[in-house]
Amino acid sequence: MKIKKTTMAMLMLSASGSLLLTACSEAPTPVARENATPPVWPALTLPVPQDQAMEQAISELMNKMTLEQKIAQMIQPEIRDITVEDMRKYGFGSYLNGGGAFPNDNKYATPADWIALAEAMYQASMDASIDGVAIPTMWGTDAVHGHNNVIGATIFPHNIGLGAANNPALIEQIAEATAREVMATGIDWVFAPTVAVVRDDRWGRTYESYSENPDIVRDYAAAIVRGLQGAADQDFLSERRVISTVKHFVGDGGTTGGVDQGNTEVSEEELFRIHAQGYVGGLEAGAQTVMASFNSWNGSKIHGDRYLLTEVLKDRMGFDGFIVGDWNGHGQIPGCTNDNCAQAANAGLDVYMVPTAAWKPLYYNLIEQVKTGAIPEARIDDAVRRILRVKKRAGLFDKPSPAQRPLAGRTELIGAPEHRAVARDAVRQSLVLLKNNEQLLPLKPQQRILVTGPGADNIGQQSGGWTISWQGTGNTNEDFPGGTSIYGGIARQVTAAGGQVELSSDGSFTEKPDVAIVVFGEEPYAEGNGDLDNLEYQRGNKTDLALLQQLKAQGIPVVSLFISGRPMWVNPELNASDAFVAVWLPGSEGEGVADVILRNAAGEVQYDFHGKLSFSWPATPQQSTVNIGDADYQPLLPYGFGLRYGDASTLSNTLSEDSGDAAANSEMVIFERAPRSPWQLQLLSGTERIGVTSSVQEFGAIRSRTFDNQVQEDARRFEFSGKANAGLNFGSPFPRDLRAFASADSVLTLQLMRRGAVPEQVALSMSCGEACRGSQNIAPALAAMPEGEWQTLQISISCLQQQGLNLAQVFNVLTIESAGELNLSLADARIQRVSDNTAQACQ
Repeated sequence: MKIKKTTMAMLMLSASGSLLLTACSEAPTPVARENATPPVWPALTLPVPQDQAMEQAISELMNKMTLEQKIAQMIQPEIRDITVEDMRKYGFGSYLNGGGAFPNDNKYATPADWIALAEAMYQASMDASIDGVAIPTMWGTDAVHGHNNVIGATIFPHNIGLGAANNPALIEQIAEATAREVMATGIDWVFAPTVAVVRDDRWGRTYESYSENPDIVRDYAAAIVRGLQGAADQDFLSERRVISTVKHFVGDGGTTGGVDQGNTEVSEEELFRIHAQGYVGGLEAGAQTVMASFNSWNGSKIHGDRYLLTEVLKDRMGFDGFIVGDWNGHGQIPGCTNDNCAQAANAGLDVYMVPTAAWKPLYYNLIEQVKTGAIPEARIDDAVRRILRVKKRAGLFDKPSPAQRPLAGRTELIGAPEHRAVARDAVRQSLVLLKNNEQLLPLKPQQRILVTGPGADNIGQQSGGWTISWQGTGNTNEDFPGGTSIYGGIARQVTAAGGQVELSSDGSFTEKPDVAIVVFGEEPYAEGNGDLDNLEYQRGNKTDLALLQQLKAQGIPVVSLFISGRPMWVNPELNASDAFVAVWLPGSEGEGVADVILRNAAGEVQYDFHGKLSFSWPATPQQSTVNIGDADYQPLLPYGFGLRYGDASTLSNTLSEDSGDAAANSEMVIFERAPRSPWQLQLLSGTERIGVTSSVQEFGAIRSRTFDNQVQEDARRFEFSGKANAGLNFGSPFPRDLRAFASADSVLTLQLMRRGAVPEQVALSMSCGEACRGSQNIAPALAAMPEGEWQTLQISISCLQQQGLNLAQVFNVLTIESAGELNLSLADARIQRVSDNTAQACQ
């Protein structure tokens, strides 16, 4: 094994999930603005004019406020990092729950628990006994495809599927249903819609985009804002509506290389024409908040870009609501940290989203920076006026407390049948038929039908990221009460029609079926965790293709239902399929798929395919930036493609299967900000184990918690109590073939940090079943690490093979166990082939 000093550097994330490390002094140099194209930003016609009586009331309130109270309005902490007493003392203007954060850290928190927290925070903010001023706080949440943090809520298809439906009226229905479910839990504010226009499909947030076509994004932005907030001339921000957020301003979908939080290198004209159209639609519909983006524009971080935030958005476009930051996004501005950043306020940021304990020093630093003149007091007053204006428009000063509002506590709204009906219709409208040889679809339900594949009976996989947990991982079907898997919907309709259906995990069957439906695709991910290097599906590990070919070899017609958050290169899978449907990420109402692919009992088509590709489908794994309007536009399937029943298939069965990638097996990521598919993180205590489903979790003698290393929740801390043998494990329910890493140059590379003493034995192992494992004691290596510093530890794979590890069937790719007390943090884990393998000799 080998320990290497890790150089701390600025971490830039790509939309493909890649980590780009550059020294802080090598941050992109902003392009001089005098080289920008002439101004292209229009003055928008906003539907909510300023009310002079309201403005006067705001002025009178601000005259009573101290500087400390004003700064508190600009601070937005997260529920895991503040208490009700903190709210009472400081009077934060708002707070949020991040993805995977729940009241009492309980994933299974009930609607009553959510309301109780909302009520307690509200009452604390209105307690004027400490500072003499009562200003209602507000709670923001990422309800991005339904109220997706709450167990039992309706989970709608992700945006990419809704874009394929191309139906703004449907989008407005979805937003209205989402608003009702959010209001039922006492929450005021939703961080949606995302209006990114994706140019590189390797980006891990591609599924949060409606389309590569800015026209669809513009129209959808207007529709979802109306659905969430109400129409400006009707029930605008009534007691049945929530505040919306158009995000992320601006250019998040255009980063070079599809890098999440990366650099969007485009002209000002293209920035407006392609990437800003969602703001035209959203603001003209009355959106009251805008979220700043993590990305840079030509080297300038948006959170610190005064030209874009103030001169463009506020002055030219006329936006008079407030700008909220993204998760510690201000800390990425050169010269800033999470707890110290005057530059963001001066650029035009009105609310700092500051999770973790950084909120407290940031609060005091901002106060001091105003007193010293680093931030003009007029800038603070402008920010606070905007925040209070939105609160006044939303009626927060006049509405009853969260627990007393008309929809609060109406648990029947969470997953209401009428909401699920809208979601099921959205599933039907979003499906895109790519191939249908010999008109195999729609299927007669009276047949014997085999349903197989890893996604067949998996509501978590079909829902994707931003579902209960931030990454959408760790969920079972039981976490979706009232929901239906794709298999569940097929089984109900086939059984009702007199047919026979069999569910199989591996393609086996008791009696040869007439047809096989194979459901497979991407595992859930969110943000940079979904970034890719190229668009090849199951690069280097074609287990789903093997299943398709296994069925085809037996003469069974194959229908492929492909779950994904983006178009992908699936030429081999297309060749092995008689029919192929892009189902995207349909959410909790999987029966919508059965409605389209099955006939009814009388043999009639229930619903024809409606969806059309809102993203061009790649012809090669490397063709990640193919978009309508390109000079050399040659996708496999063009934007707008989608077969109807009766249409002839245009795809041959002999598509090229050459990926053009000789290095497909040069690296396998195990943990990069989150566990990477197929590996699932588990905690071990004694002889028992549980899956990690929360950002904070304790199991017996081990405790795990996410924390921010370079970006949001990108590392995990493991605390071994020493009361019993305990461990962490990255495993898979099925064995994985890792023989590509059998060469002598293959190493397991970990980024680790330890605090405190190290026991004599800390076992690192990989295993392939009972009595099939390789293990190394890494205690000496850990003890040699400087305390509190990230270090690189390398373990030779050949060492583990010598001890009996069979790489052809690895179940557990990384296990670390200790019976002693240990505090160990993990930032990255991967298997690599390296040319300079200098790992120490095997034990």
